[in-house]
Amino acid sequence: MGGFVKLVIVESPSKIKTIERYLSDEYKVLASYGHIVDLSTRGRKNLGINLETFEGDYVLDKSRQKVADTLKKAKNESSEVYLATDPDREGEAIAVHIAKLLNLDLNTTKRLEFHEITRDGITNALAAPRLLNEDLFNSQEARRMLDRIVGFELSSLLNQKINVKSAGRVQSAVLKLIVDKENEITAFVPEEYWTLKIDTKYDDALFSVNFNKSYAGDTKIVNEAMKNDIVSKLAPKIVVTDVKSEIKHTNPKPPFTTSTLQQEASNKFKYSASRTSRIIQKLYEGIQINGIETGLVTYIRTDSTRLAPSFVANASQRIVKEYGAEYLGRTQARGKTLQNVQDAHEAIRPTNLNFTPDSIKDSLTREEYNLYSLIYTRALASLMVGSKEQVTRYTFNSNGTIFNATSTILIFPGFRKIYGKDEETVDDSALPQMHVGSELPIIDVITEQKFTEPPARYSEGRLIKTMEELGIGRPSTYAPTIEILQKRKYVSSLKGTLKPTDIGFRQIDALSEFFPSIISSDYTASMENELDKIANGEGDKVEFLSDFYSDFSQKIDDARKGMKKLPPEKVGRDCPKCGSNLVYREGPYGRFIGCETFPKCKYTEFIVEYTGENCPKCNEPLTYRYDSRNRKYIRCSNYKSCDYSATIKSTRRKK
Repeated sequence: MGGFVKLVIVESPSKIKTIERYLSDEYKVLASYGHIVDLSTRGRKNLGINLETFEGDYVLDKSRQKVADTLKKAKNESSEVYLATDPDREGEAIAVHIAKLLNLDLNTTKRLEFHEITRDGITNALAAPRLLNEDLFNSQEARRMLDRIVGFELSSLLNQKINVKSAGRVQSAVLKLIVDKENEITAFVPEEYWTLKIDTKYDDALFSVNFNKSYAGDTKIVNEAMKNDIVSKLAPKIVVTDVKSEIKHTNPKPPFTTSTLQQEASNKFKYSASRTSRIIQKLYEGIQINGIETGLVTYIRTDSTRLAPSFVANASQRIVKEYGAEYLGRTQARGKTLQNVQDAHEAIRPTNLNFTPDSIKDSLTREEYNLYSLIYTRALASLMVGSKEQVTRYTFNSNGTIFNATSTILIFPGFRKIYGKDEETVDDSALPQMHVGSELPIIDVITEQKFTEPPARYSEGRLIKTMEELGIGRPSTYAPTIEILQKRKYVSSLKGTLKPTDIGFRQIDALSEFFPSIISSDYTASMENELDKIANGEGDKVEFLSDFYSDFSQKIDDARKGMKKLPPEKVGRDCPKCGSNLVYREGPYGRFIGCETFPKCKYTEFIVEYTGENCPKCNEPLTYRYDSRNRKYIRCSNYKSCDYSATIKSTRRKK
């Protein structure tokens, strides 16, 4: 590593090639591979936290020892060190811990913020380094300690009392949303109603008109008798009684934030939030374009719809050139913001408009192309003028019963032009031009019995939208929160929606009784706001944690005394070793079967997971198993007589 004099430390090794391409040979870029230290499990209650001073006891992650040695060696060989971890609170904490590990001066060490991994992004960051931000670090540390306290204390309690493996500050609040929705669905009572429409024509154009109000003033047809009564009183014709026309203006949506991109990817491509996060992380860190690592989008954890002035200027020129000056809308884009928006970073946008989605399609995977296309198109469209449609609403009367129909004609596409044939485009539903007094024949009367539907379960996209609206979590936590609920089997995926499991219900039932505030949306949002205040220098970390813990520890004590211990769920078989009941238990690697007399009898067995396929050697069912390193593999269920097994690439059991 001789020859360089300046060391740049980033989080992810996948950024190294992209960044080094824009730096001279005097720079060396190394990665910390994320957090290099974490809170220990020593001290009172194994929290790794001094509960009087709220100082953290940090230890070097054993898996990071070689990384730490490499960084120390490189630091000793360099004249200057730049900490370029991600530009958020988590990145700030990583930077501070690296500085302490390398014995750097916390008051003078230079901090770089790469909002995009491009020549301009890196050059601008190097031209304006800042110092480490103690407030951001305190905010992250407060969050980490808060989550450690709640997670450890609640998990220990619930595991002991109701056989639930773990709970968490944000994850339990989100789980409550899912459980509450399921309870609404269970309590829902469907109601009968009928739809009624008439097929008619005017100037040889066939179309339908829809029921609006009966001759008796009813706006809803609630049973078959009412339907028959209304139909029986219809005249042979319908007459136009009112025509109202207006020009409708539709503005483009703002550029993507983390949550809106996750929502759009969920709705359009059925991508999970964690899948979307992995894809856009790669687009941010760099993709090989013509053999060169290139960062394609700006920083991907953001709650702002603000766009950089330089991008707005370039995009405006492109819009005028490709579509005409009449398509140029706002000269800047910043949509409505929620109360808890931090606005620390601009919206997610392409770093280079010359890299159109189609021009680099061959360099991208299908999923990378899908998301890059969304980001690119939305960013440009947000700066275009709105569309104009002429909307005409017709009212019809047949012997006192009112019907409606709407005609839509696109006058000017505006931003919709960029989407081509897409859900953002408008299909003309033009009706023939009619006037008050026009008479139309009733060609057919179509009725259909229906029943009201229960509330829909949350999709991942809709859940993220709700989390953002309620202030639960932040852009960096939306995807991990949902992922952990699924991994721990508190919720399951059902046709693209999230349904709580029995374990999920059990957890929320217990927490609702003893910790209602901890899992309430309002309380969780207020905690996020307090963390924001600390980040902005308006709050004190120690005071915040002290106030929280004094109240929380009392609730824990009360729950230990008052929460009833549930007996473990019985399997329905006897223990082959001692004859007692076998029960389901929770362990560090998930659910397993054990003897109810443990620790007297230590018999255990795995819960068999079948693959759904048969062994190619003996035709017995195949099962999933785990080796000593937690790697999932396939083995024949008839393993005592058949030696067939197969590996599964890069699959580990989640702890």
